[in-house]
Amino acid sequence: MADQNGRAETDPLRLGKNDRAVLDLLERADTPMGAYEILEALRPLGLRAPPQVYRALNRLVAEGRVHRIESLNAFVACDHPGHQEVLAFLICRACGTVQELDDPRTEALVRDLGTQTGFAVDAALLEVRGRCADCRSAGVNP
Repeated sequence: MADQNGRAETDPLRLGKNDRAVLDLLERADTPMGAYEILEALRPLGLRAPPQVYRALNRLVAEGRVHRIESLNAFVACDHPGHQEVLAFLICRACGTVQELDDPRTEALVRDLGTQTGFAVDAALLEVRGRCADCRSAGVNP
């Protein structure tokens, strides 16, 4: 099946074995995971080589089902399928959790900032660091 531009559409419910294993792992993870952490966790399921993990991650990122946190060189499952083109992640310095924000106000602000300088924003990924509510209430410092 093809979309209106002639590109092959992927059925979001049909994932290959490796893609499904990677996505399931990331959906269960409490914190972002690096590719080699993913590989080690999935070795019992038959993933043996880094290219298997990287190919699965590339497909999942392209589909918008997984996000790469650039500064951590790690991946998280998407919390908001069909999200905005401007994403924001709150990264806790103390416990390592990442919260994905899907707020149209963030996208509007980033686009407005671009417009003010004549820059057309296609997409953006914001990484905001601090301490999550749980760590703050427990007095945990990084």
